[in-house]
Amino acid sequence: MPIHIKFSKGVTVMLSINDVKGVIPPIITPVDSEENVDKAGLQRVIDHVIDGGVHGVFVLGSNGEFYAFDYENQKRAVEITVEHVNKRVPVYAGASAITTKECVKLAKLAEEIGADAVTVLTPMFIRPNENEMYEHFKTIAKSTNLPVLLYNNPDKTTNNISVLLLEKLSQIDNIVGIKNTSLNFSQTIEYIRVTKNNPSFRVLSGSDYTIFGTLAYGGAGCVAGTANVAPKLVVEIYEKFIAGDLEGALNAQFKLIPLRNTYNYGSFPVVMKDCLNLLGLQVGNPVKPIDHCSQERLDDLKKVLSDLELL
Repeated sequence: MPIHIKFSKGVTVMLSINDVKGVIPPIITPVDSEENVDKAGLQRVIDHVIDGGVHGVFVLGSNGEFYAFDYENQKRAVEITVEHVNKRVPVYAGASAITTKECVKLAKLAEEIGADAVTVLTPMFIRPNENEMYEHFKTIAKSTNLPVLLYNNPDKTTNNISVLLLEKLSQIDNIVGIKNTSLNFSQTIEYIRVTKNNPSFRVLSGSDYTIFGTLAYGGAGCVAGTANVAPKLVVEIYEKFIAGDLEGALNAQFKLIPLRNTYNYGSFPVVMKDCLNLLGLQVGNPVKPIDHCSQERLDDLKKVLSDLELL
């Protein structure tokens, strides 16, 4: 059922609490020989995941190498995605940077272009305390009328959104959920527990290992990098769980694990891009200094893709 949310700017919009759900792939960003966003390649990736049944598209996440692009390329990526998705599914646009000012700039850009929500990672490199992080996210949320999905990935940023901080942030009107990429699954459980009485807040798995587990504890879905490559399989986990076929959902989760295990075959985030190239989507190179997997590892990837009947 829809709820009305009054944002800080005095603008009231209608947001369905069921919008933030399901499988949302953090799509990879194809680039050309100059390491600029490749429009045709990005369109192919978007069609590939939507044809696979996903429930949203997340552009400029960590799998999308957001950190590698200047403002103009980030703008281009969001513009292409919003235009090509064409309302088929919600578009989540990454608005992540080290400083609050830059995140606000990116959030406003996403809103101007027509994204449906923004996703904001914890700051990188610096180590803000909890009050500083609260003010950081609060300021970003106040700068836009879009729903904000928090993104916790302490392994990559070294900053963690604690359970207490998450509980406080969940009370901000347009902060509607969190993607937790921490391998500490107990934290995901705690996120769900402390927000379970907030009907407008959703917890999503950010680790492809814990999609089923997150759903079992009451989570709303996942932001799954493997859904770039095997969207139908990841969607199967979610759809079967929602339909009550727990055994089928768990079997699909186990089937996905070998693909997730390939992440260490190369330097993050090259593996999903290499997989898509092997599938014939022609998504180009990773952004330097990251390079392709070795030939030996590419052969190993082919075996995994073949076992999944993707090749």
